[in-house]
Amino acid sequence: MKENNQKESCISRRAFIAGSAVAAISTAIPVPLRAEKRFRSDTLQVWSCGGLAEAFIPANKRFREETGVEIAYTGAFAAALGKSLLGSATTEVFAGRVLDLSKKLRGSDKMLFFKPLCFTSYVLVTPKGNPANITDIHDMIKPGVRVILSPDASPPGGDAVNVLLKKAGILDAAMKNCIIKSSCVQRAMQELIEGKGDVSIVERRLTRMALFRDKAEIIPIPEEFFPPPPLTFTIGMMKDAKEPELAEYYIEFIRSEEGQGYFEAAGFIPAISEDGMRLIEKLGVKDV
Repeated sequence: MKENNQKESCISRRAFIAGSAVAAISTAIPVPLRAEKRFRSDTLQVWSCGGLAEAFIPANKRFREETGVEIAYTGAFAAALGKSLLGSATTEVFAGRVLDLSKKLRGSDKMLFFKPLCFTSYVLVTPKGNPANITDIHDMIKPGVRVILSPDASPPGGDAVNVLLKKAGILDAAMKNCIIKSSCVQRAMQELIEGKGDVSIVERRLTRMALFRDKAEIIPIPEEFFPPPPLTFTIGMMKDAKEPELAEYYIEFIRSEEGQGYFEAAGFIPAISEDGMRLIEKLGVKDV
């Protein structure tokens, strides 16, 4: 059954998320922030895909404490931000989702360079105790299993899960078992936790959000079923960076061991991790 016009109650990223502060460091070597580092600017404008906010906000806070540089942070739908940036909008640093978006920004000379930031992954979630005894993605099509999905969620939310189910060969059968079709991934997660269904598919990052942490059972999904495009997040310097040294310093902090720790804690695969480096090669996450 279709959710009853609950888009307005979805805890989504349609509203911009204002945030914290940051700056950056060496790419490969974990170096603590250097409090003596000073810049001409006292503010840096950073935009990101809204799903990254849970990692960026504490990272920005840490950087502000150490450097005094404020981050004017905005988190919103990557597609909306990307469209704005390909038009007349400007920012200094952009962390976007889907590799093609960064390549388009580079190709249009809006972005000077980009680097791998992190990757997302997908998991099965069940209510605590796993009452339907779900152990595998193919259990979603067993008779009587109540499935909750978000096919109408803003891209790439709904589309990505549909592709995943199709790659697993169970899209039509899973939809037949679907008792709640939501337009919001967070609303669907809440309904799952409340026991209104037996299983759903979400990005692992949702299970790390304060609203949902430790409130559901998590079951891995084989990577072979993941849709490649939405897995990748990159971070890059825009041509409108007022102080390129500051923007680059920020980017390298976010990609340092300390900075990447915030993304791991938020449920992402850090680019500098073993899995992250494997995915960089597998998905071809390289600047153009």
